[in-house]
Amino acid sequence: MLSLKFNNSYIKYYDAIVSDNEKNGNIKVKKSIGDNYYYKSKSFDMAQEKMMKNIIDGVLSDYQIDLIIGGDLTNQLEAFYLSNNNNKVSSLGVYSACSTFLESLINAAIIVDKYRNVKNILCVTSSHNLVSEKEFRYPVEYGALRNENSTYTATCAIGAIISNEKSSIKITKTTIGYPCECGIKDPNYIGAIMAPAAAETLYEHIKNNQENIGDFDLILTGDLGSVGLNIFKEYLHKKYEIKLNKCKDAGANLYNDINEINDGASGPTVLPLYFFYNILNSKKYKRVLLIGTGSLHSKTIVNQKNNIPAISHAVEIEVA
Repeated sequence: MLSLKFNNSYIKYYDAIVSDNEKNGNIKVKKSIGDNYYYKSKSFDMAQEKMMKNIIDGVLSDYQIDLIIGGDLTNQLEAFYLSNNNNKVSSLGVYSACSTFLESLINAAIIVDKYRNVKNILCVTSSHNLVSEKEFRYPVEYGALRNENSTYTATCAIGAIISNEKSSIKITKTTIGYPCECGIKDPNYIGAIMAPAAAETLYEHIKNNQENIGDFDLILTGDLGSVGLNIFKEYLHKKYEIKLNKCKDAGANLYNDINEINDGASGPTVLPLYFFYNILNSKKYKRVLLIGTGSLHSKTIVNQKNNIPAISHAVEIEVA
């Protein structure tokens, strides 16, 4: 895997809007769309676009942005492009399933580190529970039973400005993962699908950078859920003799005990949401390794009963 180092890449601002499910969980976010998933729109899809537009317009009103990089879970990145329509800011849409935000972050860090004339890049992503259920599983109205290992897609839009102007949050290193699959065909088991990819990326990151697991105050995975996190730890221990002690999964910790949520949260917003509004707010951690995870399935792959590949990217953060 390819690992890179950065000298002048920083996170200087972040903002999010969530539904009440997320607001009432283990994070402290001020902006909420409430408990109505329509967000005063005609459809759930339009509600997701409105959430994303809320974040983008808010940033553009206060900052000079040179480039917007982002993506989501909708077909053709519909939410990203429609929410960003007519802003007249250069835009790059990216897709890496639930690791999309980290892929955006990596691209932005590379650009601001190399090109001094690019000052500020906005990285943005979104997900909406009812849009994603329709896209990747079944519409809620269908009444399909949820598997106990299923995760619950978070409803959120989140953005962060990546800059070469110094701040207290520095992006120092990254390892860019590759797709891999372990023979799972069921999209309800995304934690198990993504765990091996996350483990391989973690191993490659510490090997390429000649680091030790103990060098990090925290290793934060994206949305493996409780089941996937256990598989991730077991995989690392059995294959590489790596034992993880200081490790959390954002998806497994995003919510409090809410009955309809089984194995935690999923979606591209989960990792940045928990990192910004829980980990940073705690002020306990100075060196954090973020490991984004993505299950690369689609309706076509699932209907044709193909093995589902996954991908994982790592980003190392130092907090002053």
